[in-house]
Amino acid sequence: MKRRIKVLIAFVVLVGLVWINNTSLFFGSDEGPLFVAHRGVSQTFDVEKVAWDTDTSKIIHAPTHPYIENTIDSMMAAFDYGADVVELDVQLTKDMKLAVFHDFTLTYRTEAEGRIADYTMNQLKKFDIGYGYTADGGKTYPFRGKFIGKMPSLDEVFRAFPDKDLLIDIKSGGLKTAVVLWASYLKDLPSRRLEQITVCGDDDAIDYLREQSLDLRVLSKRIMIKGLVFYELVGWTGYVPRILRNTDIRLPVRYGKFLWGWPNRFVSRMEKINSRVTLVLKKGDYSGGFDTAEELKLIPSGFKGYIWTNKIEEISGIVGKQ
Repeated sequence: MKRRIKVLIAFVVLVGLVWINNTSLFFGSDEGPLFVAHRGVSQTFDVEKVAWDTDTSKIIHAPTHPYIENTIDSMMAAFDYGADVVELDVQLTKDMKLAVFHDFTLTYRTEAEGRIADYTMNQLKKFDIGYGYTADGGKTYPFRGKFIGKMPSLDEVFRAFPDKDLLIDIKSGGLKTAVVLWASYLKDLPSRRLEQITVCGDDDAIDYLREQSLDLRVLSKRIMIKGLVFYELVGWTGYVPRILRNTDIRLPVRYGKFLWGWPNRFVSRMEKINSRVTLVLKKGDYSGGFDTAEELKLIPSGFKGYIWTNKIEEISGIVGKQ
């Protein structure tokens, strides 16, 4: 009987220690979440209807503002609306520069054919990136003729936002694009500026960038999945696997509750190792955003990490960040 009591006491003490080590009761925030604006202020569409090759410019909702994705003006508007980070897409051009553009083909959004890699940056500047947008099945094209020459280079983005947090998504070229990104854009940045840059891409691209810098924050699915599985095994102790250091953890909100220390103890642990926790809705392959008041209710109370949104112009007003 005494032995059973001792075992029970030991079990209760162990459970208590694990709870104390992982509770978020003392890690709340009164300031609300931070925001990642997907492609700046952009025209939206139903992400649940999107496959990898969907021409989203042909299924946009009726426009409520004059901006389109991945332009300097849309990024500036996003920051003005209260975004803490702006996400943008890059692709390698024929003359080894980085153009800010999402689609794998120019045909969807412009009057041109082919891919970004088929043209120099100067040639790309001649195209109308608002050419293909329509909300009524092609009856009208509200942005046609208004965005000629508006495809930015990454150089232009860096000059326009010298002290803003940017999330760079490598959309094509993988390792080749990562090499150019590092050598021509990131290598000579001062450490304080490099801390404001995050890069996501495929495994080869991100592995290369990690070899170049241990301070650059990165994201790949392999790193995130491997790191979080390891964390599930040891996280109850407070230990964070090294693979999760300097990462951007883009986490579907419904999975968060399974992590040790969720939500804010987990966020605090990640902050200590220069890692960011960004919540997304599980739709659109990790780009489903919190875009309505109802969706915002899914965020844990007092959450102090980042949330992903496709409608920063609306969400910031609801949360009161403008």
